[in-house]
Amino acid sequence: MKVLWVTNTIFPQLSQALGKDAPVVGGWMYGLAKDLAEEGLALSVVTVRPNMQFAQHTIDGTNYLLLKGAKPITEYDETLEIQWKKIIEDISPDIVHIHGTEYAHGLSLIKACPNLKYVISIQGMTSIISRYYYAGIGLREIIKNTTLRDIIKGDGIIGNKIRFKKRGLTIEQNYLKLTKDIIGRTQWDHDHVKTINSKVNYHFCNESLRNSFYSSKKWTSDSKKDHTIFLSQASYPIKGVHKVLEAVHLIKTFFPSIKIRVAGTNILSPSNGLKGKLTKKGYHRYISKLVEKLDLHKHIEFLGFLDEEQMINEYLNCHVFICPSSIENSPNSLGEAQILGVPCIASYVGGVPDSVIHTETGLLYRFEEVEMLAQSIKSIFDDDNLAKRLSENGILAASKRHNRKNNVNTMISIYNCIVKGKIN
Repeated sequence: MKVLWVTNTIFPQLSQALGKDAPVVGGWMYGLAKDLAEEGLALSVVTVRPNMQFAQHTIDGTNYLLLKGAKPITEYDETLEIQWKKIIEDISPDIVHIHGTEYAHGLSLIKACPNLKYVISIQGMTSIISRYYYAGIGLREIIKNTTLRDIIKGDGIIGNKIRFKKRGLTIEQNYLKLTKDIIGRTQWDHDHVKTINSKVNYHFCNESLRNSFYSSKKWTSDSKKDHTIFLSQASYPIKGVHKVLEAVHLIKTFFPSIKIRVAGTNILSPSNGLKGKLTKKGYHRYISKLVEKLDLHKHIEFLGFLDEEQMINEYLNCHVFICPSSIENSPNSLGEAQILGVPCIASYVGGVPDSVIHTETGLLYRFEEVEMLAQSIKSIFDDDNLAKRLSENGILAASKRHNRKNNVNTMISIYNCIVKGKIN
């Protein structure tokens, strides 16, 4: 079977062939691509970038292509239609699998070649994310912290909420209305997809994790750094770092050494001079002020971008992993933490409850309830038996959910079902 993948991410293999740094996102796709190739499927992976030249490389049996767009991938690009027709003529795929509904380059393929067999995987859903983009931050605070940079670029908190809503209406809903088959993995994405298009065939398939997480050693209470919290990202409001700061403020007197370690850019970096203040993102400015207000400077550290092994080290060294988002589908960071045995706390939002059974495989709390988050952190810090139970049960649940053999077999079954015209 010949399968064409349309992705938002340039895969590491192609990035390296182009002399670029490997991406740190999209890890769930890399393992699945490898597994599909090992099962004998002929896989081509295509993505688009407006500022890069066309490229094509065959690496370890997989065909990678990069198309040059004329517009940002958040906008429909008519110039891609001719390129897609040529690629389809060359590859002649049995099925096209579009990963995500967030960007528009797959829409130009559907328009150029409407008679192909298509399936789309749901990642996030921008139309729904926009509802929760402010993440509990009051409009007054948002306006007060808006910077000149936010206004000029239009990508501050308010601007991004508007952008997400627009992309949901002009891109995401078009995908879902034009496609007969959708792959999802949570009750949340199922219900939203079916609300937009009740006639769609919904196929369930869990996602696989990055390779190293299956072979890594597991978390133990003996190797952890006491009272250390790990967050996988914090760059924009929906990831909820501000709520973690509020919760930690409530319990720091109990745990003077408490530390929040965050993967990603240091959003607390000093804004030197007028230029620095004007070019700082509004959300980053808000976080900086909140850290100062709550006197948490010595309790938070940003770690920069981490590769696979560095992420594993942070998971294994922390006392608890928190997924504090205002909205998520099924965050892979949560799956990664669970399969390593890290005690997890997560906000009860979106599809997260499909991955966490409260008090068994993690602790759940309502996003806005920082008092509940604070007490959940405290309970794990205080109770090694609770931490051990969450660890052991998390490993069992995540190992089943992210079983690579099961997931690749399910995906192949879905492909066969669609190619043969049968409803799964």
